[in-house]
Parts: sequence; structure tokens; C-alpha cells
Amino acid sequence: MTLKSDATRWGSLARFFHWTTVILILTQGTIGLIMVELPKRPNVIPVFNFHKSLGLTILAFATLRLLWRAFDRRPERPPTMSHAQELGARFGHALLYTLLFALPLSGWLFDSASALRPLYWFDLFRVPSLTGGEGHHDLAEFAEDTHFWLFWCLIAVAAGHVAAALYHHFVARDPVLVRMLPGGRPANPDPTREN
Repeated sequence: MTLKSDATRWGSLARFFHWTTVILILTQGTIGLIMVELPKRPNVIPVFNFHKSLGLTILAFATLRLLWRAFDRRPERPPTMSHAQELGARFGHALLYTLLFALPLSGWLFDSASALRPLYWFDLFRVPSLTGGEGHHDLAEFAEDTHFWLFWCLIAVAAGHVAAALYHHFVARDPVLVRMLPGGRPANPDPTREN
């Protein structure tokens, strides 16, 4: 198990970032969908606070993940993958990264512009307001609407990402999916070489 990626496989750190992000997004999305249906009572404030803290965690995680990508190589394109498919994959990944930043930032802006209460990260430390602690009703409404639509954009792009991975695995039968799976190792395309 190597930390860095090589020509045939994503490294253990890249896979850790990928699958932890998947778990965080699925958890956060589920909480968010449940949260908006809860009655507006004081006893639901901890749920909202947890949602906000998890969103900030995703933002920090996305930052670390992008920094690591700057130093880590990409596995080579499999022979079955066309140049157009590679460009599409790069565009899709760029869109996913953009949404991983934009979604929590819009939530943070919504919380800041609402100015209902101070924002704390898991009750450990106070997070600065993006509006200097001042409430801005119009900005809060804009940020809330943006947060809502960015969430559904992320769902759509992530679904496309999953569909593409399944296509590569079951139709193209290349190692694109396997090389990102925990513990999985792509089959060696050259039978004369050892794994």
C-alpha cells in the first residue's frame, strides 16, 4: 500500500480522500434533507449546528484533497479510454471540486448573512462570520437559494460520476473504477510482468 499514486493506481491517501468525501457528502445530504422538514423549535438547533460543522469539515477536507492533488500524479489513461473521454472526465472532476467548495461556502455565507447566532465548529471554536457579524436579509436569501441549487447540482454531477465509473467497469471493462477501490488492484495488462 503506497501513499502516492502511480501509473496504474491511485495511492492510499488519494483513495482515503475520495471515499471519506463520499461518506461525508452522503451523511451531509441526508441530514440536510431531513433537517429542512423538522419543526422550527429550539431542540432542533443541535441538528442545524451539526450540519454546519459537517459542512465546514467538508470544505476543509476539499482543500486538503486539492492540495494533495497538486503533488500527487494521476494514473495513466487506460488504452480503452479516448482522449474525448479523458477531457470529459477532467471536466467532471473540475466541476465536482468546484461544487465541493461552492456548496459549503454558500452555506457559511447563508449562516453569516442570517446572523442568527455565532457559528461554532462542533462547539470547539468560533468560526468567523463572512459578513462581519452583520445581518443582510437579501444576501441571506440569495445564499440560501444558491445553497439549495448547488446541492442538487452536486447530486446530478455525482450521479454522472458514478454512472461513468460503472460504464468503465461493466462496459469498457477497464481499470478506472478498480484502481480507486479500497484494496482493489487493476489486472496487469502485460501477462509477462508480475504484479
